[in-house]
Amino acid sequence: MSNDLRTRPFGLRDKLCYASGDLANDCTFILSSTFLMKFYTDVMGVDAYIIGIMMMVARIVDAFTDMTMGRILDLSKPGKNGKFRPWILRGGALVAVMSFLLYPSWFQNMPMTFKLVWMFTSYLLWGSVFYTMVNIPYSSMASAITDKPQERTQLSVFRNAGATIAGMVITAGIPMLVYYTNDEGNTVFNGGLFSYVAAGFSIAAIIFYLACYFGCTERIKIEPPKKDPNAPKNSVIKNLVTNRSLIAIIVAAICLLLAQLTISGMAQYVYPNFYGNTTAQSTSALISNIGILLISAPVGTLAAKFGKKELSTAGTLFATIVYLVCYFVRPENVWVYVAFYVVAYLGLGVFNILIWACIIDVIDAAEVKNGVREDGTVYACYSFARKLGQAASAGLTGTLVTAVGYSAATAFDPDVVNGIFNISCLVPAAGFLLVALALFFLYPLNKKTVDANCAELARRRDAKGA
Repeated sequence: MSNDLRTRPFGLRDKLCYASGDLANDCTFILSSTFLMKFYTDVMGVDAYIIGIMMMVARIVDAFTDMTMGRILDLSKPGKNGKFRPWILRGGALVAVMSFLLYPSWFQNMPMTFKLVWMFTSYLLWGSVFYTMVNIPYSSMASAITDKPQERTQLSVFRNAGATIAGMVITAGIPMLVYYTNDEGNTVFNGGLFSYVAAGFSIAAIIFYLACYFGCTERIKIEPPKKDPNAPKNSVIKNLVTNRSLIAIIVAAICLLLAQLTISGMAQYVYPNFYGNTTAQSTSALISNIGILLISAPVGTLAAKFGKKELSTAGTLFATIVYLVCYFVRPENVWVYVAFYVVAYLGLGVFNILIWACIIDVIDAAEVKNGVREDGTVYACYSFARKLGQAASAGLTGTLVTAVGYSAATAFDPDVVNGIFNISCLVPAAGFLLVALALFFLYPLNKKTVDANCAELARRRDAKGA
């Protein structure tokens, strides 16, 4: 790694434009994770289990495409436009166009075989090929924008803000556009209109990708790995499987995903079935996302003072306590439940805000230990692990709901709805507790260690420059 001192200083432009990269990503990713199954079941007539099979097949493909993209990045040399930015320009439009083609309402009367081939092909091209082509370089690019821990934390804060804004617009705004009440009084998904909505988000994604490409500057020139002759002779695989900090952050992230996505999945049952109030569901999502945006700046400041590990552990423990209190209180008023949800969401949001900066700390620690820097490979490994967690969470909610005896016939039975409430509190509490334990006992990168690693890498760069 080496600094290019002729570039402009790190500033607000970098933070805003880096955030726009995640805005672009989530214009397609959150759209897919929220509405893809609904579109193909309700509009295209595809059975839900087939969509589940498709998603699992895609995760198997991701094991190869993610790691391949990571190695391509690590072995490539930085060009005049940087090492990571060019991939955003190469792949951004492909991601956006393929996202639009995922929702072909104009094919709803085609034979089922045609629709299945289209669904599998477009989903794999969008997520396993083009999205990987952009997301791995985008995530890795933070290491090249700045080498200062506090500035990297700021990038993580802004990145999370971009994702939060995209999630808020998609999850709160789109349902108001694409659902309507038919003549029988049923709420129906408008597939034709949704295709136009998807086109609009694809256009927005291209605009945000361009903002990210033109607005960010790679100040740190990350060359292909050159083995330090004094470092141990380890392979890439061995470096990954013996990287304690990477394994710990993956365990923590998967536990967080399972808990967080269980909350989202159970919201579809606890609000309409236990409380009989779907308005509160939309309101809770809106308020919690606004709250995350409001605490982003203070979290970045506190992390610089106390450390990312320390603050994330405290936040997830706090969320655990809030959900346990909610379970024992068992509020009868839905708005009291919403208040518990929002407060807990702010606690877990601390780790979500800081997690991308934690990944850079993991990469730094690996470089200090092994003598090589492998941003792309580490990000690819972490990205693949997250995708496995997301796939696992898709089945967890269904399993939990089935376990309490939920069906169309028992949807409002007292025992069933009480079981739903219990799951909505206890499973997230258990998940957040596991996150806190993983961070506290397994993850070794406290503030003192992170600062020492950054100082050591700076010393090595200065020595090579001299």
